[in-house]
This record gives sequence, C-alpha cells and structure tokens, in this order.
Amino acid sequence: MSLSLINLVPQLAGKRIVLLGDLMLDRYIYGNADRLSPEAPVPVLHYHHEQTALGGAGRVAAGISSLGGKCRMVSLVGDDMPGREVCRHLTECGTDTAGVISVNSRPTISKVRMIGMAQHRHPQPMMRLDYEDATPIDAAMEARVLDLIDHSLADADALCIEDYDKGLVTEGLCREAIARARKRGLPVLVDPGSIADFGKYTGASSLKPNRPETARATKLPVDTPEQYQAAAEWLLENLQLEAAAITLDKDGVYLASRDGRRQWIRSRERKVYDVTGAGDMFLATLALAKAGGMDWEQAATLANLAGGLECEKFGSVPITPGEMIQELLLQSHGHLGKVRTREQLIAELAQHRAGGKKIVFTNGCFDLVHIGHVQYFKFARAQGDLLVVGVNTDDSIRRLKGPKRPIICEEDRIGVLEGLESIDYLVVFDEDTPRELIQAIRPDVLVKGADYSKDKVVGHDIVESYGGHVALAPLFEGRSTSNLIQRILEAYGA
Repeated sequence: MSLSLINLVPQLAGKRIVLLGDLMLDRYIYGNADRLSPEAPVPVLHYHHEQTALGGAGRVAAGISSLGGKCRMVSLVGDDMPGREVCRHLTECGTDTAGVISVNSRPTISKVRMIGMAQHRHPQPMMRLDYEDATPIDAAMEARVLDLIDHSLADADALCIEDYDKGLVTEGLCREAIARARKRGLPVLVDPGSIADFGKYTGASSLKPNRPETARATKLPVDTPEQYQAAAEWLLENLQLEAAAITLDKDGVYLASRDGRRQWIRSRERKVYDVTGAGDMFLATLALAKAGGMDWEQAATLANLAGGLECEKFGSVPITPGEMIQELLLQSHGHLGKVRTREQLIAELAQHRAGGKKIVFTNGCFDLVHIGHVQYFKFARAQGDLLVVGVNTDDSIRRLKGPKRPIICEEDRIGVLEGLESIDYLVVFDEDTPRELIQAIRPDVLVKGADYSKDKVVGHDIVESYGGHVALAPLFEGRSTSNLIQRILEAYGA
C-alpha cells in the first residue's frame, strides 16, 4: 500500500481546515546540568538559551500548514506577551489568526519546560511549569466563538476540534460547532480531551482518542486487539461516529468505521525521542486526508505515519510531505524488494529527488559476482545517497559477449545483487548500451571502473549536460569475471 499512498500525499495540500481548540505557548529553557545544588539533592540548571514554540492546538495548525494545508484558527489567548508570541508563531507558519480572540480575563496557557544538557549535548526534560486558567468560557464568549466558526466554515473543507479541556471547548459550544459543520456537509474530526464523558462529541465524523483517554471514557480495557475493537465499537455506536481511530502509541492505531472496516494499522519500530506533538500531527494529517477525499483507511494510515515520524524529533517539529514520502518509499522497499521496472524506478527516483537525495548509477553484466564487484558497489554507494544498478538481460549479454555467456542466468544474477546492502535499486535493460536508461534516470553521479577513461564511459555526456559527473572506481587487482572463468577452465577444463 506504501507506493499507492505516495501518490495521495500531494492531495493533502491546499485543503482549508477550520481549527477550534486550546492554544498554548511551549517555552523551552535550556541549560547545562552538571552539578547538584548544595542546598538540596537536586540538579542545578545553568541557563544557556531558550526558545518558544506553538503548543496545544497550535501544533495542529503548524502541522496543517507544514503539509501544505490552509488553517483558520478559532481560539482564545490572553492579552499578554505569551499570547502575542502565540499569534506571531501562528502567522509565521501561515495560519489565519483572524478568529483568535485576545482577552484580559485569563492568561495565555503556557508550559515552561526546563531542559537539562550534559556538556551542551543530549537535551533531556527535567521539569515543567504550567500557567493556565481552565475555567469554562461563559455564554457570551461561546456565542462570539460560534459566530467566528460560522464565518470561517463558509468556504472550508473540514472542521477540526483539538480539545485539551482548558475551558474553550464547552459542551454547548462543541455540540453546536459540530452541528453547524455537519449541516454544511463538512467532515468534523475531533481529538478529545482527557475527560470521563465524550458525549459532547456526538455526531462528529471521527474521534481519535489515545489509549488512556479511550479507557477512561468507555470504562473498557484497551490492551489487546480484541479490546481495541470492543472499545472502538463502543465509540462508534454511542457517539454516532463515521469512524473511531484509537491511537495506541508504539502499537499504531485501531480503526473502526461505519462502512464495516475493522483494522489494526501497526507502526514500524522507531527510536522514540519525544512523543510531544505526535497526536497533534496525527489529527492534522487525518483532517487534511479526509478533506482531500481519502477513505478512512488511507487517512488513518497516513496520519499514523506522520505521528510516528513526529516521535523521532525533539519537541514539536511539524512533518513535511517530503518526509512522509521518504518514509513510504522506505516501507515500500521492505515489501517490494529492490527490483523495479523502468517506469516504477523513474517515479520513485523523482520522489527521492524531491527529498534532496543524490542518485548514483552504474551498470554491468555482473555474471559471476566476486569481491571486486562488492568493493565496486561500496565505492559507488559512497558517491551519493542511493545506488541504482542497471543489469544487462541475458539476451543483451549474448549479443555483447557471445553465445556462451552469461554463465549465470538473469534471475539468479538479480537475486545475488539484491542481497548486497550497498545497492538500493535494480533495473534490467535489454539495449546494447545503458544510454537510454541513463537518459531516463538522470543520475547525479555515473560510476564505472577505472579501466575506462571518462570520455569512454557511455552516457558521460548526458550526465555532465545537466551538471552531474562521472566517478571512476578503483580496480580490485586480479579480480574479474574473465579471470574467474579462466581459473575454472584451468582447474576443471579438458
């Protein structure tokens, strides 16, 4: 499915999402923690620098913008410096802030994280200080927020609700916002608060609680696949949803949809650095995917991928379409192996180039693979980020070397090469030279052995015409297929 999803990633761009949710400012104070206080057995943080970033629903807004969507924010901030900082960050990431109300009755929600480092490296959170007033907004403010939502929904593609249970998304406001969006035929995607009653989300298109939130609201265990399904069924039926997507941290997401789909979408194993923002990135991707017309399986799979990538970053750093495509290409390698048709290869290399990858190409018969070939491929791979190897068909080898070659058939030669770690892609060609293949692939680097001079390398003129170059690999003295065949003949020949 990975390759088919690659073609869907561009559909995330340009979709207009109205986002209702609690805005926060994340403030990170960095310092070295090299000693304990003489006053108490606690680390001393020696201030080094600090930075601020969007928190709460702001992370969803940043994720929407990073994926190419257009976000209109509807929320509250305090009439204070953190509130102005939040709005600055929103504007810088391309979010429309016309629906953000500044009030003097409550402070901007702020989370101050103390980040300790050892010798300026390895940042680790030490503690967090929160500033907030989670008192529910009053009826007059509810009406004002609803007016902003109404105005914003006029030409929107979806409504997204990110509820951190900080007083903005009251029951009355939430129910009315869902009703107004659904009346316009828009999907409503909700990331619920950590609350005991999910009733206010009834009628939304989808809900994406995490495992603890699901267990708290449904009063059901969420530890096994059977329990995932039971909890998802409960959400689906009791809240009249089109889909329930329970996020399961390292275990992926369980999806249940009204059309009968029940699917556990697993995540690949990752080096988790920081889970901050993973759920927000999931919601941003899910909203854009549904706004773009994808089905629930496609949307949840892309959202799960984006959330997983977010876990590999420190802090909340939005994921880009290029990163998602690179991840999907990586997954497709695991499923499809290294062999591609020319058409498949050209399409995949285009995506790699969009992600800034440097493409290396070499070619040959590779009849009897020996240590010289292995070293040659290692050299070629070191010239860039991806190595593509063009392999002659049996017919083209016979035309090139005579009727007794190849010794090893095409299928077996490909099988041996596929096992070499240095090779990323394999493609066969039947022409007498690789010139047409080089024109189609347009590698950044063309590699041949040093027994060639540059001007004798087929395709050197093509590669150099657009700024690429030729690299000549050093020879591994005394190792060649011809020498190997000769030694076999001497040992076993008549």
